[in-house]
Amino acid sequence: MSFLLSISFFSILRGLIGMVTLIGLAWLLSSNRKKIDWRLVGAGLGLQLVLAFLVLKVSWVTIGVEWLSKAFLRITQFTSAGTDFLFAPFGQPALDQALTNFAFTILPTIVFFSALTSMLYYFGVLQWIVYAFAKVMKYLMRLSGAESLAAAGNMFLGQTEAPLLIRPYLDRMTRSEIMSLMTGGMATIAGGVLASYVGFLGGDDPEQKLLFTKHLLTASVMSAPAAIVAAKILVPETETFDRSMQVSKDKIGTNVLEALANGTSDGLKLAINVGAMLLVFTALMALGNYLLGQIGGVTGLNEWIAATTDGRYSALSFQFLVGYGCAPIAWLLGVNSADMVLVGQLLGEKTILNEFIGYISLGDMKARGAFAEEKSVVMATYILCGFANFASIGIQIGGIGALVPHRKGLLSQLGLKALIGGTMACLFTAVIVGMFY
Repeated sequence: MSFLLSISFFSILRGLIGMVTLIGLAWLLSSNRKKIDWRLVGAGLGLQLVLAFLVLKVSWVTIGVEWLSKAFLRITQFTSAGTDFLFAPFGQPALDQALTNFAFTILPTIVFFSALTSMLYYFGVLQWIVYAFAKVMKYLMRLSGAESLAAAGNMFLGQTEAPLLIRPYLDRMTRSEIMSLMTGGMATIAGGVLASYVGFLGGDDPEQKLLFTKHLLTASVMSAPAAIVAAKILVPETETFDRSMQVSKDKIGTNVLEALANGTSDGLKLAINVGAMLLVFTALMALGNYLLGQIGGVTGLNEWIAATTDGRYSALSFQFLVGYGCAPIAWLLGVNSADMVLVGQLLGEKTILNEFIGYISLGDMKARGAFAEEKSVVMATYILCGFANFASIGIQIGGIGALVPHRKGLLSQLGLKALIGGTMACLFTAVIVGMFY
């Protein structure tokens, strides 16, 4: 028992070191250190700690989250009815094995969930859930109405859809509020792509799918207050803000059928964009690794890398560079030293490329049994659960800027800081979960 207690104490100590390091780094990068609201920071981190403790340590909450996870998985299974109809040979109930790949099993879930989200938005169900979460954060963290709604909306919607909830406020939001909006978009994921990540990590195993659905849903909720904490340290509030909170009455369509059609169209665009993006980034990474491998061969680095890493990396590559470059960050977060290079690689891939590449790599590593501890897999799941990558800066400037064209300059100024804040928020969630796991 004392051994188990010492392990628990060590995990908490490592987590506290990681948390203090992240807060210290954010403080150094802050635009106005004297104006940081440390009560808000404490409330946000406290809310995350409570959420992590409830989900991981309180049985009845765990049961509730697992029930939601099972419901989510059941909904994802309905997608197969549509894919079977479109792609299966006539007279056969399921897809041919040759077609059970990413394009025909993962991308269709994005289209289906986009349409389902649009329908829930049309009927006001999503707005009601968002409003309830926003109320809690507004009360505990003393936020403005607009940033509370945006933070809650980002749990379910994408980084360009969530701003629609607060469209009437966008014109008069303060610099700090805009930072919170952008950071929230970077730190969370959309419901449409969550099902894709479950497929990467769970494969065909129902228990693994349920496990990672639970963690991904938890990550989506925990990242909302984490994003606020990171944003309010990096760009503290110095202006007067509007405390009123009212969800935009804008509809996605004039009736439910139009809402479904619009959601389907948006989902199709997103799915095609994801597929094309993965094709290009994967090909470019292969090209980059080939060139790096050639350099490593000429300089003799390939042999040294293979010997030094015990065969984990066979040559100079993008994965090797980001893995060892980000390994110290992974260690500070509480990742086992045996796994810190792998988790560092995933953090680098997510930030430089995107989270899809990161989750594909994580799924591959998990399938190969590359990790020494299951805790490392879980923490990596939380680290990757967000849109914080360089491409998202352009997506936000274009998407949010289309709603308020005259504020594109401000969006451009805050883009890099929002990326840093979104990354920190994901790291906060990973650190806190690691403390209790």
